[in-house]
Amino acid sequence: MNLAIIGSNNSSGLKTKGLKSSKSMMKIMGEYPVERIIRIGRSNGIKKIFCLIDPHEYEYKHYLSTIDFGIPLKLFIQSTENSLHSLFVLAPFLMKEPFFLVNMDTVFNENEFKEFVTFSLLQEDADGTLAITRYYDNEKPLCVAMDDKDIIIKFSDSKEGYSWKTGGIYYFLPNVFNEMGYALQAGISNLSKSLQLLITRGYILKGFSFSKIINVEKTADLVKAENLISHAKGLPD
Repeated sequence: MNLAIIGSNNSSGLKTKGLKSSKSMMKIMGEYPVERIIRIGRSNGIKKIFCLIDPHEYEYKHYLSTIDFGIPLKLFIQSTENSLHSLFVLAPFLMKEPFFLVNMDTVFNENEFKEFVTFSLLQEDADGTLAITRYYDNEKPLCVAMDDKDIIIKFSDSKEGYSWKTGGIYYFLPNVFNEMGYALQAGISNLSKSLQLLITRGYILKGFSFSKIINVEKTADLVKAENLISHAKGLPD
């Protein structure tokens, strides 16, 4: 299994809010976000990491280039407009087998991630699995509606009438890339619209619930992320 890690469109956003480093290099409970994701991925059977970062993330680039994570890591340095374009950059290396995709700024319960991996690998009738949560922590969540079999039937940028949102953790079969050319021709420019395209064209995507997922977008989210990890470990918040 492979794991792709992509950054947010504004990976250095927190640096402008008085912090000394970009959010990619801010430790949470003693670990950098990407360090934690790689560690958890490795412990759940991931064999290779593909990581895409922005050219301006000099400290982040140095860190990923010099640390031995105990697993092969291929680093790509390129500016992209959005998460869909980031995935397109990595696509040639992900087309041969199923893969997991995680946003770099995503913090989650690692035991729930283990369950997510097990669930995803057992879904023989699905083309992908998305981590979903009822906990809204960002300003612009991508919400989902599902049927009674956990199959996603619709995505929405509006929270009105929706209980679940995506959390930045995905599992896909490589056949989803068959729609890449169509998505580009149709002018689709973000991951949310490409996911809607997949289900419109007959692909089956399922949701797997996490209790809480934090997307670190502002300084207050760092505290939320540490509380999530502490709670998962049974530590006091």
